Amino acid sequence: MSTFLVTGGAGFIGSNFVHYVLESTDHRVIVLDKLTYAGNRASLKGLPVNRMTFMHGDIADADLLDELMPQVDAVVHYAAESHNDNSLNDPRPFVDTNILGTYALIEAARRHDVRFHHISTDEVYGDLELDDTERFTETTPYNPSSPYSSTKAGSDLLVRAWVRSFGLRATISNCSNNYGPYQHVEKFIPRQITNVLDGVRPRLYGEGLNVRDWIHANDHSSAVLTILERGRLGETYLIGADGEHNNKAVIESILEIMGESAGAYDHVVDRPGHDLRYAIDSTTLRTELGWFPQYSDFHAGLEATVQWYRDNEPWWRPQKAAAEAKYQLTGQ
Repeated sequence: MSTFLVTGGAGFIGSNFVHYVLESTDHRVIVLDKLTYAGNRASLKGLPVNRMTFMHGDIADADLLDELMPQVDAVVHYAAESHNDNSLNDPRPFVDTNILGTYALIEAARRHDVRFHHISTDEVYGDLELDDTERFTETTPYNPSSPYSSTKAGSDLLVRAWVRSFGLRATISNCSNNYGPYQHVEKFIPRQITNVLDGVRPRLYGEGLNVRDWIHANDHSSAVLTILERGRLGETYLIGADGEHNNKAVIESILEIMGESAGAYDHVVDRPGHDLRYAIDSTTLRTELGWFPQYSDFHAGLEATVQWYRDNEPWWRPQKAAAEAKYQLTGQ
């Protein structure tokens, strides 16, 4: 039995990891979350209180981290500012959380000699051409294209430097686009689902040909736990489920699943600097650690996600109006 400190554990992929760990193992979890707009205590509702402790706090608070580190066996660092559009409007919070916050955490982990796992994104690699046959690997050069992805790239490099310079016991994972329960309605898939539920036509950036490599949050969680248990210290692992689909196909699948016409959506002006294609090669994770995704059928995972949002309106409804108001300011 281990105790994990999960930063950002009230956010989307962090809360999914907390659910996964508490439901599939006997480990304990301490959640540390600042509860910005993307953090939601309701995402942790119903979890066993004897195995989960919630701590409202900032990952940059060194005194708090020194208090928590002796209580844990590993840090799983999900906390991040992660919305590309927000990073274009105001990059500063991304620098504060993704770079300075990560610095505070790895320094605390170093002081207390605590195992550290850093959650990152495939967006640090930039993008690929739509007709390219290549996929990102652990040796792909970094080429971030937004304030969000550049700050995540910076945090990755900090962790690598602390491994080499100070012997930090750490691993890194770069994951493709997550979908599933507890995702904020500002994000692409839940925004389209909740729009349809509200009788509003979904909206698609540009022509919708941009390709993302989708992975269900449960599969991401199982991969991270596998890396924590069996990963080689100092290594980076790419997490993907072979889920490449362009945004147009995704929105049309959502409409079909929800009983609507596949063409019942509107095009809006494309996002500035919109990356063309992400694609993950997770061969190392699969061959070295024996991990494989449960949701290899993206359509089945999408159906389950649509059903979750149908069944959990009290969770997403309080977010919806504010999220749409922000989009309306930009005509998106």
